[in-house]
Amino acid sequence: MKVRAPRTAAEAEAIQDELRPLLDLTGPGPLRPATVAGVDVAYDGDRLAAAVAVLDGTTLEVVEEVTVTGRTAFGYVPGLLAFRELPALLDALDRLTVVPELVVCDGYGLAHPRRFGLACHLGVLTGLPSIGVGKTAFVGGCAEPGPERGSWTDLTLDGDVVGRVLRTRDGVKPVYVSVGHRVDLDTACRNVLRLTPAYRLPETTRVADRLSRAALAGAG
Repeated sequence: MKVRAPRTAAEAEAIQDELRPLLDLTGPGPLRPATVAGVDVAYDGDRLAAAVAVLDGTTLEVVEEVTVTGRTAFGYVPGLLAFRELPALLDALDRLTVVPELVVCDGYGLAHPRRFGLACHLGVLTGLPSIGVGKTAFVGGCAEPGPERGSWTDLTLDGDVVGRVLRTRDGVKPVYVSVGHRVDLDTACRNVLRLTPAYRLPETTRVADRLSRAALAGAG
């Protein structure tokens, strides 16, 4: 399924509304995926570099890396970030020789004003199990989780649970985990903990972030 290019914010929201019923929010998804991909996009004005880094699900060693540089496909509108990033990210994913069993987005899935963040959109378009791991809260309310690694609290929006606030390192700020597509929330959080053996953010995100920044600098 190809990403559609809206001309206005209203058209973009209509596409989200059309695709949202296609979401699988119960999974169960891969509990121990053999390969996990991280995706990230770096910006410089209207220039961008999209990166996909595929890691071995057990060793977290890099299996494959792909970058794509180009221009933003849509203006910046809160809640519609996917339309800026998806064309380049899908191009990068298409160039992989390894099909990842799970995709981790640097952003949000169900924890989104319209319940259809980047992880949801990417998952529906590719059919791949996907989750979002945000660095900060975007929507909803939550209690602070306990200080120990693995502690969590519900992230709620309008009375519904849309994600979890998960502590990945003792005494360090939590991350915000939400389901994208074909993964349940329990499995999503288990995978995030497996991907954070030494740092707050998943290794998939850390590698993809470095890769996108380097590609953008090299394309300048």
